[in-house]
Amino acid sequence: MIFPFSERLNQLPPYLFAELDAMKAEKMKEGVKVIDFGVGDPDLPTPKKIVDMMKVAIEKVENQKYPSYEGMLPFREAAVSFYKRRKNVKLDPEKEVVALIGSKDGIAHLPLAFVNPGDYVLIPDPGYPVYYGSTIFAGGKPYVMPLKKEKNFLPSLQDVPDEVAGKSKIMFLNYPNNPTAAVAEKDFIKETIDFCIDNEIILAQDAAYNEVSFDYSVKSFLEVDNALEVAVEFNSLSKTYNMTGWRIGFAAGSQEVLKGLLKVKTNVDSGVFQAIQEASITALNECDKDIERNNRIYKERRDLLVRGLREVGLSVDPPKATFYLWAGAPEGYDSLSFTKKLLDDAGILVTPGVGFGEYGEGFVRFALTRDVEIVREAIERIKKAGF
Repeated sequence: MIFPFSERLNQLPPYLFAELDAMKAEKMKEGVKVIDFGVGDPDLPTPKKIVDMMKVAIEKVENQKYPSYEGMLPFREAAVSFYKRRKNVKLDPEKEVVALIGSKDGIAHLPLAFVNPGDYVLIPDPGYPVYYGSTIFAGGKPYVMPLKKEKNFLPSLQDVPDEVAGKSKIMFLNYPNNPTAAVAEKDFIKETIDFCIDNEIILAQDAAYNEVSFDYSVKSFLEVDNALEVAVEFNSLSKTYNMTGWRIGFAAGSQEVLKGLLKVKTNVDSGVFQAIQEASITALNECDKDIERNNRIYKERRDLLVRGLREVGLSVDPPKATFYLWAGAPEGYDSLSFTKKLLDDAGILVTPGVGFGEYGEGFVRFALTRDVEIVREAIERIKKAGF
């Protein structure tokens, strides 16, 4: 028996990374050793002291019961301490932080708390597909804000029509940016905060890459005066501490926004496993040196891959943050055809920019999640393929 999908589900495009997995699997069946620069999943291990704490925490009987919905207070206090130490932002652990089952959890559920059918949600393009999907699930109307190279991959807020801004409930942003690796400076952040206050829009800043940077100090949107009126940042331990499979993050910011998000989450999940929260307290309080070590490793890979891609004539700028390279496809190729050519001729998998939206066309994304020896091999393959 076939059960038709809902109209909302049918509005979603196929999930990009599932398609890339299928392309990779087909090539591997042919005996090709594929070098995968596609998905942004760190290859570095979770720091040992976090794993050791998890071993202890998982045996505690009290951690084998239902957790609190908002997260353990010690976990939220650790998040507050992290923000004060790393960004000089003061937060209230009882009102301005909520634990998440990864930042994707919060991003996906936020529109359900505030968006009614027909409301607009402002989303960046190119951007993380969940911004679009979560809007559709809530019955909202995505309004695309193009991110263009000539604008440093920042949206032009003045281009949002007044009638759209007046009917918008949420603006999703993501800086440092996936996939373009762009960063936002304080002037743009303040402009965005002011725009959202003036139009009574929630600013949802995806801060998954806030700690992945190279000789550059990433700004928090919560550093700006009045940000807590409208802004929440979705923080992930996944990229910061190589904990993608652990599924933990937190939202920080406007307590009124967090109230709505928490009300949705109490109806759809039962909180974050407390043993993971205990291990994450160790991460947030004791692993700053691991962040810096990771960034040194990514920087070495970045420099090597940027140099190699430029040698074969590709246009790419070294990013200040994130572990991505956003490279222009060569003349005569769009993003998908270039992705297929790299896979067919060099056995290298990248992510086509169009998979992140219309304005990602003309680019491909490399993730710096392979060690330097593999990066060197990839460069040699590309050279031999004649790019």
